Amino acid sequence: METSWINRDLYPFESRFLEIDGHRMHYLDEGEGAPIVFSHGTPEWSFGWRDLVKGLRGQYRCIAPDMLGFGLSDKPLDGDYSVRAHARRLEQFIDRLGLDQFHIVGNDFGLSIGLHYAIKHPEKIQKVSFFNGWMWPLDTDPHYARAARVMRTWLGRLFYLRFNFPVNFVMPAAFGDKRKLTPEVHRHYKQALPTPGARRAAYAFSAELLDAGPFWGDLWQQVHILAEKPCLIFWGMKDAFVPPYELEKWEKALPQAQVIRFENAGHFVQEEEPERMVEELALFFKSL
Repeated sequence: METSWINRDLYPFESRFLEIDGHRMHYLDEGEGAPIVFSHGTPEWSFGWRDLVKGLRGQYRCIAPDMLGFGLSDKPLDGDYSVRAHARRLEQFIDRLGLDQFHIVGNDFGLSIGLHYAIKHPEKIQKVSFFNGWMWPLDTDPHYARAARVMRTWLGRLFYLRFNFPVNFVMPAAFGDKRKLTPEVHRHYKQALPTPGARRAAYAFSAELLDAGPFWGDLWQQVHILAEKPCLIFWGMKDAFVPPYELEKWEKALPQAQVIRFENAGHFVQEEEPERMVEELALFFKSL
């Protein structure tokens, strides 16, 4: 993928690639120390972690893959873009890098993709942190199901594939302070999904809101495994897409977790409050 459109002042990292299931996955691997694996959601890619990586790479090894179909990874037209497949590929990715005793940070769809590994391999995970995401079935919640059903129609497909709906419409609406989604930052999400064919992974996630219930339900039944790990939860309280009432489920399931609420941030907390997140993550990972 041609990358001359990337502003290297914003994203000053070396690109690395691993072949997983016959396709190239792009990732960042910056710094030294205890590893942190960042697991992104939609319509994101490793660009969204840039400020956290820049702030933490002096103390930690920051590893941020682009899920297949996103960012600078391959975008096969026939790719399996289910949450289950992304989780399986992330597991292979982590194993290929030989990671052990590391931390996980995830959000949105990437939350369950990353925590799937933590639940399957708790002996390899030290601490977990996440924000504005879920790990339970959504198909019975009208807040998600109603929109997901619209996306299944010809009109929803048109909006996603032709007009890049999640980047051009959802992302601006998801910011608590819309001024923080500057045109230059927004451009990096637009150009990472430049054509209808490149947007299939993002579109597949809209179907997963209804279809991935069994995957999430199985993970949620094992959430007690995470209750044994130190956990830091961030939450953007102005998130209109994953509402604050979802935070209550996490607090009940993980009573040991430290919770930091950002009253004026929306869904993409790492874009709106990166300095505070770097500060809190550095303290959290350093503490015993």
